[in-house]
Amino acid sequence: MPADKTLAEIAAIVGGTVRGDENAVIRGVASFEEAREGEITFVTDKKYLKKIGSCRASALIVSDPTAGSGARAIGLIIVRNPMLAFARLMSVFKPMTLPEAGISLAASIHPGASIGKGVSIQPFVVIEEGARIGDKAVLYAGACVGRGAVIGADTILYQGVVVREGCVVGERVIIHCNSVIGSDGFGYTQDAGRYVKIPQTGIVRIEDDVEIGACVTIDRATLGETVIGRGTKIDNLVQIAHNVRIGSDTVIVAQVGIAGSSSVGSRVQIGGQVGVAGHIEIGDDVMIGAQSGITGDVAPKRVVSGYPAIPHTDWLRAAASFEKLPEMRKKLSELEKRLAGLEADKTGSKEK
Repeated sequence: MPADKTLAEIAAIVGGTVRGDENAVIRGVASFEEAREGEITFVTDKKYLKKIGSCRASALIVSDPTAGSGARAIGLIIVRNPMLAFARLMSVFKPMTLPEAGISLAASIHPGASIGKGVSIQPFVVIEEGARIGDKAVLYAGACVGRGAVIGADTILYQGVVVREGCVVGERVIIHCNSVIGSDGFGYTQDAGRYVKIPQTGIVRIEDDVEIGACVTIDRATLGETVIGRGTKIDNLVQIAHNVRIGSDTVIVAQVGIAGSSSVGSRVQIGGQVGVAGHIEIGDDVMIGAQSGITGDVAPKRVVSGYPAIPHTDWLRAAASFEKLPEMRKKLSELEKRLAGLEADKTGSKEK
């Protein structure tokens, strides 16, 4: 179990300053609503700042040194980014536990595979000929590494992950349950009205420090590579098609679909259920609102929403008008009838 920490020790870990009793002992971390005496939590949202007086935690991580003024005595650790500090503290009080190094007798490992030092390979893992597993990698039950695939050092493949033949996964990558890396791209051509499969002979390359959620599919390239850049984070249930290239430190939320040969820049944020058409180029530092449809290129640093996606502020104005459209249509119809009546009266007057 992690050792208890004083506020002074916690401040040193997160790079903050203490307001209150530096010797107060903290036994664990918890959410704002659930924290109890002896625990620490964090506050960033203004609505929670107003509720500090009702919080039962022994200490809070905050960015505002005046937080809690007038409320009951409570220890504060002042930092610039409370969420980041809390994340670091969670790794102290609730560290990730991984299985011990060792290879299960129930695993199937080809004699021609290369296994690094300190790896943990759980039951029913399959590692095919020519595959390479880096030092201290962890492969949970049922993971499968195809022929000639490479898994980098300190990478974790959770239960049921498949890394198909020839694909390359970098170091410190985390891939959650039942994701498939290197499934065939959706490539066909027609011959006399029938579909003919185009061989998918490329690979997927996942760079270092990427995290991929559960049930994600990343297709191998038709030729060349599908690439996921360093540090990118992909949520559950995302589909990335063949020959897509994604830059570094990009975030892709659940149920996004990116069609073939599209390019996504670095530090892009893509909201849930966004659809990206094929052969699209999205620049660096773009933000895309949830459920948007990207049908054309997006320049760097743009913020877009809607279908088809337009500048976010324009989309908000348009969306605000949607519920008024029936009433506006009714009024327009009435105005057209009145205008027709006026035109008729005007015509009748002239004839007289």
